[in-house]
This record gives sequence, structure tokens and C-alpha cells, in this order.
Amino acid sequence: MARINRRELTNLLGAVGVVAILGGLAFGLPAADRSLPAERAVPDDEPYSAGAGVTVVPPSGAVLDVTGTRPGDSQGTVLFRVGPVRYAIAVRPFRGDLAAAADRLRKRIVDTTGYQVTSAQLTVSTAGGLAGLQGGYTAPGRGGRYSVFVADEHTIEVTISGNDLDLGRTLPRIEASTRTLRQNGEPR
Repeated sequence: MARINRRELTNLLGAVGVVAILGGLAFGLPAADRSLPAERAVPDDEPYSAGAGVTVVPPSGAVLDVTGTRPGDSQGTVLFRVGPVRYAIAVRPFRGDLAAAADRLRKRIVDTTGYQVTSAQLTVSTAGGLAGLQGGYTAPGRGGRYSVFVADEHTIEVTISGNDLDLGRTLPRIEASTRTLRQNGEPR
């Protein structure tokens, strides 16, 4: 029978230690991540960064869903939940006019299985004077609204979705929040 020398024993213990650490990382970190809530409280009186210099004041009662929030320097997204209603803002680089941006967003909506745009587009503007277009859409068991703005070679796309009853209750607060959208350099 072969004997294990001290060096081989040290190597074996080191390898077992590395495997134990990797196992802990592979199983422990996801378990810890799942134990943390995805939603975080946000002040409803302070602007929140959606990305690329775009800010919005969240509606009262909103929570931030960190699973859908990725602000960045050149683009970004922010996802709020107001009860069961989903309120998302996406900022993306874009070279084109407002009509082209609205067409692109409408196409993305109708390209999703079961989704249909339901109304004509109407003009909308923010408190700071950012002009946009808005419309409505439906999906199985859900309704929604969308708005799109173009500023500083970016689109600012707002989508709101929920069941009709919840939308009816929260839409005024969310629309008031959407009017607070601001782009860098826009006067307060």
C-alpha cells in the first residue's frame, strides 16, 4: 500500500478547500440573492435616474424593482411597481424623429404575442416641455399605456401595464410621474 507524503496531503487538502469554496459560491450566493427582496422603497419626492441623464420622480406608493433597473451613462432602464401595476422607463440611443421612435415602440409592442395597440396616438408633454406621443395597448388579461419622447439623441420609452381595475386606480399618479421626466440640461 502506498503512503501519502506530507506534500501530497497538503495538495489534497488545498484542492478540497478550493472545491468547498467554489461550491459555497455556486450554491450559497444564489440562495442569498433569492432571500433578498427584489423591491426597494424609493422616495416619491426625489428624482430617480433612469440612465443617460434622464430622471423621473417616482409616483407616490411606488417601489423600485431592482430586477428590471439598470441605469447607465449612455442608456438605462428603471422599473417601478405601484401595487400590481408595472411602470417601466427605458432610455436608449436613437437617431431619428419622434414619429420614428413611436413607430419603433409600437412595433415592439405588437411583435409580442397577444399584444395589440388599441388607440390612436396623442401628443403629450412633460412639465419641462419635452414633447412626446402616447397610446394604449392590450394583452391577455392586461391593459397598458405607452409614451415615447426623443431628447439628446435618445428615446425615452415609458410603458405601463396592469389589469384594468388596478390601472384605473394608479394611472393618474403614474401619468403625473411621467410628466416629471427630465433630460440633462433641461430647466427645472
